[in-house]
Amino acid sequence: MRQQAVRKVTNSFIGSAGSNGRGYGKHGASTTKSSMLFWQTPVGDADTDIHQNVPKLRERARDLHMGSDIVAAAHKGLRTNIVGTGLRLNPAFDASYLGLTKEQAEKLRSSIQREWALWAETTKCDAAGLNDFYELQGLAFISTLMSGDVFALMPSKPRPWSVYDLKIHLIEADRCATPPDKVNLDKERIQSGVEVDADGMVVAYHFSNRHPGAGGYNLSGANEWVRVGKYGKRTGRVNVLHLFEAERPGQRRGIPVIAPIIESLKQLSQYTNAELAAAVITSMYTVFITTPADDEGESPFDGIGMDDEDLDGVENAPGASGDEIKLGQGAIMRTDPGEDVKFADPTRPNPNYEAFVRALLKQMAAALELPYEILTKQFTSSYSASRGALLEAWKMYRMRRAWLSKTFCQPIYEEWFVEAVSKGRIDAPGIFDDPAIFAAYTRAEWHGPSQGLLDPTKEVAAAVTRIEYNMSTAERETAELNGGSWEQNVQQRAYEKARLAQLGLTEGAAAPVTPSEPSNVGDEDNDDEEGGEQN
Repeated sequence: MRQQAVRKVTNSFIGSAGSNGRGYGKHGASTTKSSMLFWQTPVGDADTDIHQNVPKLRERARDLHMGSDIVAAAHKGLRTNIVGTGLRLNPAFDASYLGLTKEQAEKLRSSIQREWALWAETTKCDAAGLNDFYELQGLAFISTLMSGDVFALMPSKPRPWSVYDLKIHLIEADRCATPPDKVNLDKERIQSGVEVDADGMVVAYHFSNRHPGAGGYNLSGANEWVRVGKYGKRTGRVNVLHLFEAERPGQRRGIPVIAPIIESLKQLSQYTNAELAAAVITSMYTVFITTPADDEGESPFDGIGMDDEDLDGVENAPGASGDEIKLGQGAIMRTDPGEDVKFADPTRPNPNYEAFVRALLKQMAAALELPYEILTKQFTSSYSASRGALLEAWKMYRMRRAWLSKTFCQPIYEEWFVEAVSKGRIDAPGIFDDPAIFAAYTRAEWHGPSQGLLDPTKEVAAAVTRIEYNMSTAERETAELNGGSWEQNVQQRAYEKARLAQLGLTEGAAAPVTPSEPSNVGDEDNDDEEGGEQN
């Protein structure tokens, strides 16, 4: 009967497929092959596929982050290598277009770096007053990985002892949602808290004043909804930064980076816990020995591995009937005469566990765009293989570092620059007269920690060669090699050389003293060896 039912279903698919047996219809799009027969995938747009499922994806991704060691390692490893101690500002304004002399350009660069440090290197840039700008970068990035997206508001809040009013307010993804009174109204325009206009352009976000999982502890009072325009009505400046990586056209919300492998990660976690529990139980293997009956009144629990305190605990345990025996490490129990003894064959630790887990982790690492060695922090291959793994990982690191600088660092820097000029702390004539002039003043580069050096001699030599052949710049290579600043380095080196000259010292270690050649003058023995006595 079952085969007939399957055949009937197959025939119905064949009848409705028409020309399905042609082209891709014979392969990936087939609905008649047994391997494809029950693989039916409904079509949905980006909003339909994502918005209905992203809340559950967030919950599970965060749970795995808190309870799965490999997920925590992946998230934190990406944060450490991409953001690290923070992407550092390098002002790259177009001095030629702005008509600045070398002296004016140097003065502007020093002014920007001094004022930026005054704001970015203190917690006064954070609306919550907890993190500096570089720590906010790491928080925003790891929150995006974990939840799929994160929002940053840029309110102007004057505070005592704060030179700048600009503050960064990070908002977790859950707080952006469609208000209950608008769920059935404007359904096409507002989805998952993101509002678009008739052209599909994002115009506003809807935020709740409390997190949906806040429970009864809520400092902000009742749940209220606020509509925040993406751009200011009067200035056109950005109000809300939405950090997420889009994978489909029309996508409005992001998904956690581990979304494609959540199922595999959960099963791996369960498997690991099961193996661990089995190993613990095996370590408590107990041997029961049959002996003659003990004298009346003598406790049967006098075997090795249990003392009187253990016995008291067993006898007095709540709900204990007096006959329970608790297994312990290395315990040996005596049984009554005539009872049979059976020995279990321990199968833990599982000899196939490591190989199986390694195979799974390699697949998961590929889904995260990470080499297996990077994900597990195990470099056991050759130098070439390890270097290849690092280079492959750094392709993804640089891509996401560029994304973070473009969507988070640069927009915030531009808003800060506007306030610095408005307050007269930075001199930038004409910045508000032309968008091209504004872009020329606010152009910047963002450099993060370097990838590290497996062979410093070779890699420094390669950097020098790139500079000599104009394939790179000293500033870029310095930032890539050790995260430093070439400008600051040369200024410090100039001081060091001048200081050494004042003290009468030279660079490096003193040259070794070369012993003088032995003199033959007056040496009769040498004279004899060379040619005898001289007349």
